[in-house]
Amino acid sequence: MASIKYKSMAYKSADDMVMGTAVHPVTEGFGLKIGAGQVIPEINYAPRPGTEKEPEKLRREYVDYISTDCLNRAITAGFPALHLETEWVSQMNQEKLSAPVVAGQKEVCEKFHNEYGIACAVRQTIPDQREHDEGLRPGMDTVHSYPEKFFQCCDIACENGADNLSVESVGGKEFADFAVTQGDIVAFLYGVGYLGSIDMEYIWTQMVDIAKRNRTVPGGDTNCSGANVAMFMAGGMTDLDVQKTFSAITRAISAGRTIVAWECGASGPDKDCGYEGIICKSIAGNPTTQEGKNCQCAHCDLMGNLTAQICDCWSNESVEYHPEFGGTSVQCWLGSLGYETALMNTAIQTGNAKILRDLYRTTDFTRSPESYILAYDHAYEIGQAIIANGDDYYTRTRAAALKAIEIINRGYDKKELLLTVKQKETLDDCQKKIEALPTETDKFVEQCHKEYDGVVPNYNLKNYGL
Repeated sequence: MASIKYKSMAYKSADDMVMGTAVHPVTEGFGLKIGAGQVIPEINYAPRPGTEKEPEKLRREYVDYISTDCLNRAITAGFPALHLETEWVSQMNQEKLSAPVVAGQKEVCEKFHNEYGIACAVRQTIPDQREHDEGLRPGMDTVHSYPEKFFQCCDIACENGADNLSVESVGGKEFADFAVTQGDIVAFLYGVGYLGSIDMEYIWTQMVDIAKRNRTVPGGDTNCSGANVAMFMAGGMTDLDVQKTFSAITRAISAGRTIVAWECGASGPDKDCGYEGIICKSIAGNPTTQEGKNCQCAHCDLMGNLTAQICDCWSNESVEYHPEFGGTSVQCWLGSLGYETALMNTAIQTGNAKILRDLYRTTDFTRSPESYILAYDHAYEIGQAIIANGDDYYTRTRAAALKAIEIINRGYDKKELLLTVKQKETLDDCQKKIEALPTETDKFVEQCHKEYDGVVPNYNLKNYGL
């Protein structure tokens, strides 16, 4: 299936976007409707170390314990719907370990749906183990055959009953790592915005085909390997390793990469750790999964409330399965998700969704430059910049970066967003470097190739079919 670029926004204005409602809702699994008028809790989990050593032990961990515990707690607490997400551990790239898990989770969801009427489904997020030094395309990796295993995992997941197929892909990661550690925004723009988008189109064209052949919903992706690395290194109020203005710009760039999955025919929801999903939803109108204050088991960020503003699924990120005082870890964290989504759904049902949306936004939008650009109205502006240049991966991600810079400067000038001297210097430096770049893609690629070839570890144009 060819990639079709977005040429217009899904919403007439930013104010039309609300939580729990998407222009293009998704139906999957057993009666689960996402983006159709309610926010769905999405529980994410990891098995205990050692359970991956035997197929039956791993199946029992995921099916008999984790999935059953989650569904039992949802029924106990009176939550009407649940989206489970299984992020495959690396060992699951073989059928004997993964197939029983996928099939077993499908069976347990059907059982609970039939007995209690709960709407439920399982997102299967396969591992992208491709290594840039060995090669990202089939036929290149003669050591592990990871590119081939990547698509085999897609087949295994869908053939055994996956309700939703997703991934956290690694295209452009070699540049993201270099760019974040060196503070090189041009390297990020080239590696993630341009090369990463090319890789997204390559893998998602095939993933969508595999999913649809098996009546699986092709979900979405995230730039976890790039923009999230920048965000986590930028850290909190006392962290100085990466400037928060730099991180914010990488997030805007990443939106142009993440949305490629939807341009290739994926339906959503995208991945929870893709904070750029707020921008992507404004463009495409597909459901987005977000994470924030209820993912403290996994990490801390500076926008724990804001990210809930227009979400369709609300996630805890991931938690290892273990006992807690209130039950197992997945039951406890599902409780926090379920009650938060109950608040959102009550706001929707009582006509107060926009009030709650704006409260979520206002709570955090001045906490950091990244939260500022992801406030839904600002995210909408970045979406507009992307679709204005939708045919070209470079020009649209460049436009997204410049729009983010404009928004941050506007907030700073209004004294709405506080920046340190170093953050402002970094912002101005990024703007200067991006504005100086060629506007023609061919010239940009030629310039970057000359500059980074032999400098960025594992950089190889053959990884991107170039």
